[in-house]
Amino acid sequence: MAHWFHRNPLKATAPVSFNLYGVASTPAANKICNELRTARAHLLEMFTDVTCTPELMKNASDAYFCLLQGFISSLDGTSQENKLRFIQNFKWTDTLQGNSPSSQQDAVFELVSMAFNVAVWHSKFSCRLAGKENITEDEAKDVHRSLKVAAGIFKHIKEVHLPRLITPAEKGRDLEPRVLDAYMIQSQAEAQEVTIARAIELKHSAALIAALSYETANFYQRADHSLNTLDPECSSKWRKYLQLKQHFYMAYAFCYHGNTLLASDKCGEAIRSLQEAEKCYSRSEAVCKEYRQTRGPGTTARPSEQMFFTRLGVLVRTTLEKCQRENGFIYFHKVPAEPPQLELKASYGLAEPADFLLPPPSDQYSPEVYAAFHLTKGDKAKPKQEEEVKPVKEPDLKPQKDSGCSVS
Repeated sequence: MAHWFHRNPLKATAPVSFNLYGVASTPAANKICNELRTARAHLLEMFTDVTCTPELMKNASDAYFCLLQGFISSLDGTSQENKLRFIQNFKWTDTLQGNSPSSQQDAVFELVSMAFNVAVWHSKFSCRLAGKENITEDEAKDVHRSLKVAAGIFKHIKEVHLPRLITPAEKGRDLEPRVLDAYMIQSQAEAQEVTIARAIELKHSAALIAALSYETANFYQRADHSLNTLDPECSSKWRKYLQLKQHFYMAYAFCYHGNTLLASDKCGEAIRSLQEAEKCYSRSEAVCKEYRQTRGPGTTARPSEQMFFTRLGVLVRTTLEKCQRENGFIYFHKVPAEPPQLELKASYGLAEPADFLLPPPSDQYSPEVYAAFHLTKGDKAKPKQEEEVKPVKEPDLKPQKDSGCSVS
C-alpha cells in the first residue's frame, strides 16, 4: 500500500463537566451527568490512543452519543424540542482554523463536532494502517472500510444535523457544507485508491483500472473545487495535495487507457494517450514540490518519494516506449494531435459512503428522570470561568517505508 496521505489535525475542545448546579434534582439525573462527563473524557482519550481500533472507537463513541442523545431527541418521538438541548455550553476548535475556538450552547453542536472528530480519527487510522510494510489483505479491507465510514459520517453530519444548528457555521469552519464535502469526497477517493491498488495487484483489465483512476481523479478535482473560495492561508496546503492526487490519477487513467487502445490495435491513439499520461505525471511531480513548500495545517506527506508514486512514472515511460517501437515496426499509425477524450465509467469498485446511524438515547432517560431536570433552578450549567481549549497532542507516527501498492 502507499503511505502518502495528507491529514489535517484533530479538533480540540474545552473540558465539559456537565455539572448542572441544581438543575439535576435527583440521584438518577446526577448519574446521567456523571456518566456523560466520563464517557466524553474517555472518547477524547481514544482519539490519541495508538492502540485504539475501529471497534473500540465505535464502543466509545456510541457510549457517549447514546447519553448525549438524551439532551437532543424527544422522548416521545415527536418534533417537540428537548428542554435540555441548550443547557450546556460547548467549545471546539476547527481543523483548518488553528486554535481559534467556536462556542455554542447547543447539544447538537456538540454532537456534530464530536462526530466530525470520529470521522477524522477513522481517516487517520486508515492512514496509519496503510503505512505499514507488507500490509495484509484483511488490513487493506480495514483501510477501505474506515475511509468509507469517515465519508459516511461527514455525509450524515451535512445532510441530517447541519440544518438543525441554530447558529450556522462561520466561513471556513469545519461545519460549513463545502468543507464537509471536501472531507467526504477525499475519503471516498482514498477508498478507491485501495481498490485501484488491489486491481493492479490482481492484474484486472486495463479498462477497469483506467476507469477507476479517471473516477478517482474526478473525485479529487471535486474536493479541490469545493475549497476554492476558502482563505488560502488555511486551505492552500490541503488543496495542493488534492491537486497532485488529481493529476496523478489522470496519469494512471491515460496510461491504462493507452494499454486498452494498444490491445485494440489503435497504436497511434495509444501513443497519444501515453504522451498525455506523461504530462499529467509531470504536473503531479511539480505540485508535489509545491505541496512540500506550502505552509498550512496538516501532516506533510512525501508522495514523490514513495514507490507507489515512482512506479507509475516508470510504467508510463516503458509503456510509451513499447507503443512507439510497435508503431515503428508494425502499425505505422499517425499520432493524433489531441489526446483521447476520457469518457470512462467504472462499473465496479466505486466507493460509496457507509451508512452512519447514531445509537438511540440511553434507556436511563425515563419520563421520571427527564422530569427531574428543572431548568428554572440553578444557573443552567454556566461555567464559573472560561474553560481553556488545549491543542490535541497527537502521536508522532513516522511513515514507514512504502513497499509499493501490493497487498500481501
